[in-house]
Amino acid sequence: MVKKGTKMLTNEKINEVLGVEDSYKAPENLMEILLEDEKRQQVFNEFLSITSDLSKEWFQGYFEAEHADRKNKKQDFTPSSASQICAEIVGASDRYFEAAAGTGGMMIQYWNNNQNAFFEVEELSDRAIPFLLFNMSIRKMTGIIRHGDSLKREFKEIYNIEKGQIQKSADRPSNLKANVVMNPPFSAQWEQKNDERFNNFGLAPKSKADFAFLLHGYHHLKSSGRMAIILPHGVLFRGAAEGKIRKTLLENGAIDAVIGLPSNIFYGTSIPTTIIVLQKDRTTKDVLFIDASNDFTKEKNQNSLEEKHIKKILDVYRKRESVEKYAHVASFENIEENDFNLNIPRYVDTFEEEEAVDILEVMREMIEIDKQIVEAESDLCEQIGQLTSQTEDMSAIIEASRKLFQKN
Repeated sequence: MVKKGTKMLTNEKINEVLGVEDSYKAPENLMEILLEDEKRQQVFNEFLSITSDLSKEWFQGYFEAEHADRKNKKQDFTPSSASQICAEIVGASDRYFEAAAGTGGMMIQYWNNNQNAFFEVEELSDRAIPFLLFNMSIRKMTGIIRHGDSLKREFKEIYNIEKGQIQKSADRPSNLKANVVMNPPFSAQWEQKNDERFNNFGLAPKSKADFAFLLHGYHHLKSSGRMAIILPHGVLFRGAAEGKIRKTLLENGAIDAVIGLPSNIFYGTSIPTTIIVLQKDRTTKDVLFIDASNDFTKEKNQNSLEEKHIKKILDVYRKRESVEKYAHVASFENIEENDFNLNIPRYVDTFEEEEAVDILEVMREMIEIDKQIVEAESDLCEQIGQLTSQTEDMSAIIEASRKLFQKN
């Protein structure tokens, strides 16, 4: 009998269930399986016989190692700890939206506490889409998956999922707003396209689509909801077009919180990241800054956030209060004085004063070291004085050494 547990779901076992010898063939095989009801249910049953824990994304490690393309597509798979923080900050809603959804890790974290929500997700990668469909279908979710370019709004396929049943369909515009969670590719290039998403803010630079993704998500945010997006720190302080977008968001009171995460928590990159929390119905313009960059557990290849670190972030966010060397609620006037630069160290001082130096103790140590040096030199001089040699060359070297020590 196989003991149930995610530890048994190895890459080799995944390939076996999907009927492939090489992992690169898995996406194509999986897509064929998912579109046939009988095969799909058979494969679901095989996976569920190995592990029935649907609270976790089974394929993240498998997909990261075999299919992720950090160099060309800048795909960064979200650590479950960061996904949990985003899901809990955003809170319950009857509708969820995510662009650049990958294989569905953030979606699953949200589903854990919101299983009756409608899930609307978008993803560009041909290789990620089958795993995203799998994750939505096996959990019997209801929603829609758009396969294509979110920023261009050009999609190859649209999949409707109704209680796990998959059906291709024609695209239909999304008019319903939702809570939003996103971790888009960091600083990707994009083809600038102006439309209602960007009209009031301007366009993000071609070389960095970070704010384009943020505004895409913000467009889908409902008025009473929250949005949490993970981005590189550069969005907090870069100027020009990005500075103008950031200023407009702050003037509108849209930015609720900025949370600095530890570096090296993502697979394949040590880039430090931040969670930006946005809302549309705020009556104030202050911003909560949290510096959690030093709260982590160091592991062999990566840093990780433990439950105590996650709880600390969530507690401070919910209480919305300043904590010495960890969090600060900055007024709009303070942010304006800083030229709308949101770099966290400007608002959270984590400087640790060094202990005062005991000058007398340092002098005593220096005197003691000097004594030890004199004693060592004396011992060495005595040992040189005892040296003898049977060759003229070596005798000359010994004599020169004696004279050198006598001078000093």
